[in-house]
Amino acid sequence: MTHPHLLTDAAAAREFMFGGKARFTLVSKETGKRFTFRVAKPKPDGPFFASVLTGPDNGTDYQYIGYSDGGGFASGKNASPFHPAFKALAWTEANLRAKGVMPDSLEFWHEGRCAKCARPLTDPVSIQLGLGPECAKKDR
Repeated sequence: MTHPHLLTDAAAAREFMFGGKARFTLVSKETGKRFTFRVAKPKPDGPFFASVLTGPDNGTDYQYIGYSDGGGFASGKNASPFHPAFKALAWTEANLRAKGVMPDSLEFWHEGRCAKCARPLTDPVSIQLGLGPECAKKDR
């Protein structure tokens, strides 16, 4: 049995990533390296902004690394496309989109909050999906 915060389905992981207020951690099974990201869409008609956790406060210690229109990530102004966290995020999204399967070398963990509204998830089905019941009904 897998952990309820571990997303193993590529489509579910990608949908979570672009939920609008997603926080998740990518772990390399090969190296053990991990990065925690926040991908948010502040305006309904705007891009998604990606940030990586850089300090001990997982609520505020994020650094901007890039943006997306929902189809791939680009490094942002004053952000390096060579940053290891940016490369991990861009590689993950590209693999989820192009191949449609979770790479064997990757673990995708969500923190137990809804990807769309960021409320804590309590229902076991919602925890496995990474979306609350009301948000799961809504379109992105």
